[in-house]
Amino acid sequence: MTLASSRLPIVANLWDRDWPAPAKINLFLHVIGRRADGYHLLQTVFRFLDFFDSIRFYPRSDDRIVLTTPLPGVAPESDLTVRAAQALRAATGCTLGADIQLQKCIPMGGGLGGGSSDAATVLMALNQLWGTGLSPAELQRLGLPLGADVPIFIHGRSSFAEGVGELFVDVTPPPAWYLLLIPPVAVPTADIFRSPSLRRDTPAIAPSNWLPGFGHNDLEAVACDLYPEVGEHLTYLRRYGDARMSGSGACCFVAFESSTAANSALSSLPIELKGLVAKGIDLHPLHQSA
Repeated sequence: MTLASSRLPIVANLWDRDWPAPAKINLFLHVIGRRADGYHLLQTVFRFLDFFDSIRFYPRSDDRIVLTTPLPGVAPESDLTVRAAQALRAATGCTLGADIQLQKCIPMGGGLGGGSSDAATVLMALNQLWGTGLSPAELQRLGLPLGADVPIFIHGRSSFAEGVGELFVDVTPPPAWYLLLIPPVAVPTADIFRSPSLRRDTPAIAPSNWLPGFGHNDLEAVACDLYPEVGEHLTYLRRYGDARMSGSGACCFVAFESSTAANSALSSLPIELKGLVAKGIDLHPLHQSA
């Protein structure tokens, strides 16, 4: 990776802005095997949503990385935004610092990739702000140890993904607006993947054989068993079509062909259900910045 000098100039006009970190959904998610090191082999299609966290950075006169908006129950030094900034500095030799202000909208433990998206945005943004000069491929390699979903946000396009989620073939799903339900539970990904009842032998397909509507989510049955609220939300959504859970849960979605139809369904939600409508987008807002 390219070494960077701590004396590189800070690009002042880029600091005065918000940097978006979009949510994602998995249009399907199959577990097709397991590596010797315990990592699961997956096939999935990632799609971004126009539903974002927002991050703002402030230059510091010292070399500290400070998260000014810590999340409840998460030590700042363990937060993925801080870890991403530290990883970028360690990889490049940069000694600049930054304050990180995170406006969190994507629910934690929801299967929408919020933490990974935040980490990816930190890598892409500070790569510019600090002038560290890494390529998107280098940033993806740097992000993978932070989380399996980090590379897709840096890749920046709707993609059929394989491996542990880091090998991409770009796809273009049809336009869709998603009614997204947010159950009142946070699902730990590790609990789902360690379950003995998780299916790990779904047959693989070639990326070229993927079609919209294909497949299912292998993690869904385990999540519904451990967290019945997930199953209850899926049951409600299935009155509208092929509802699915995203990632390891807990959030669930169903697609509509128009914003009008999706918002009509949203307006009919029982008061005890929390939801929103988000449009599918096929290009990360920072794609050109990567």
